[in-house]
Order: sequence, then C-alpha cells, then structure tokens
Amino acid sequence: MKTYYYVHTGHRIGLDRFRRATTIIRALGDLDITLLTSDFRIAQVSSDFGVDKSVGVDVVRNIPQIAHNGDQLIFDSMEANPIMLEDMRQYFYPLIRVSDDPEDSRDNKEFLLSMYLSGEGICNAYVIDEKYFSSEVQKDIEISFFFGDDDYEKDLEKNIAFLEGLEVYLQLGFYYFIDYEDLLKERFPNYFEFEEYDAMIQRSKILITASPQAVLESLATGGKPIYIQREDYSRDFIPLFESLNIPIIYNYNKSDLSVILDTINNIKYHKPQNNSNKVVNFIKESLNL
Repeated sequence: MKTYYYVHTGHRIGLDRFRRATTIIRALGDLDITLLTSDFRIAQVSSDFGVDKSVGVDVVRNIPQIAHNGDQLIFDSMEANPIMLEDMRQYFYPLIRVSDDPEDSRDNKEFLLSMYLSGEGICNAYVIDEKYFSSEVQKDIEISFFFGDDDYEKDLEKNIAFLEGLEVYLQLGFYYFIDYEDLLKERFPNYFEFEEYDAMIQRSKILITASPQAVLESLATGGKPIYIQREDYSRDFIPLFESLNIPIIYNYNKSDLSVILDTINNIKYHKPQNNSNKVVNFIKESLNL
C-alpha cells in the first residue's frame, strides 16, 4: 500500500493547489508520499519545493496507471465528476479530498479538508507554511504584484493600465511564454524571477495578487495583501478573504485599487490561523499512521 497526493496543475490552472500540496507534504515530514501532478513540467522541478517523489500523469484519469486499488490518495482537484469521485472512493482507502467549495459536502466514504465545513471526518482549515508565520525577513519593498503562475491568454498585458502610475515589483509566473516574459520585464524593470517567490512574499509590504495562496502567505508574514478576483478563477475564496478583512478588487477597477492603497494603513487585517499541526494530525489519523 502506497500513499499518493494528486494535485491539478497546468498552464490554464496555475500552481495554487501545487503550492498548497507541497506545503502539506513538507509538513508531513518523512511520510513517504508520491506527488502526482497533471503536468510534467512542474513535476520535474518539484524537488525544488521539498518534494522528493513526483510524477506527471497528464490527466486525472491516468492516476490508476501509477496507483493501485487499495492505495491511499489525497486528492486536490475539481476535475472529477460525481461518478468519477464515487469510483475513486471505492478504489482508494482512504481518500482524503481537499475542497475550497463553500457548498461542498462530505461523503461517508471519504475524509475532507475544507476551509469552510466542519464535522465528523472533516478538518476545517486552510493551509499556510509555518515559515511565513516565523519570517524575520525585512519588508523592504513597498508594493509587489503577482498575477499568478498562469496567464495563457495574456490577461495581465490586456489589463496593464490597472497598474499605471504604481512602482511595483513584478513576480513572474511559472507558465509564462518566453516572449511574454520578456515583454513584462520591459514593462516592469523591477521584478522577481519565479524562483524568488518566497523572497517576494516575505519582503513585500503590500502584495497585489490574483493568487489565493499568495494572499494567505503574505498575510501570515504581516504583509497587507490585496486580492484581485480573476474572471477565469473560482470565487470560492471570497468568503474566507472577507472574513479576514482582505480587500478584494473586481474587474481590474483602478479606482478601487487607488482607494484601497490610500487607506490601507487603516484596514484592520485579521491574523490568519496557523493550521499546520491540525492538518498534519488530521491526515495522519485519516491514513491510520
């Protein structure tokens, strides 16, 4: 019996779930877990994120080509339809599902990690690496901007006027095209390479971002995140961010951004929870470890 962690990744979905998955795997310490990703490119560099075993499986239906009946699976994806999920509950034991959906529900043949739900077989938590809570890195950058690790349609370029007049450091994403990355470097003379993500999170006083995971990590370091709701992203994180008093911008509204930046020192951000031990204990108990 082996333990696998499948996470949905790719140039149209980004790496938010991947960053969460690697955080969980690192927190689990020496537990033998093989990370399965839905694209091969990020699987090849997963060791840079502290994950020793990683395999690209292309599509979610290829998981049984790697895992076997009776293996254990942590599943972080919205790809599976109800029939596929039921098959997975029969195939894997246990199945631990990670959900961001406020309207989700737990089946009695699975365990659930949810930032909204609670009850039997459910861990009510969101995931942030402990290193961000204990960061002592000096915040020497006033504003950084991270659109996300994916921008297949080049939406950042289309909405670049949203940032006009601001001196921001740009965080480059993982799935950007080479020519697109070169263009962005010309527009933003101050930038972080993909590998400098941790430094960006910890050094930025204010982070404007469309990445939900980056919002939580910035908040944990004592930063002041501003969340941009992308049209192509789920709105599942909105209730959580509202509860943490994180300002949210829709439709790249520059006027709203200006108001937020002018009043940001008056915004009472709520301290995020450090759920690392809670999540680790839940997963180990669910896996009978």
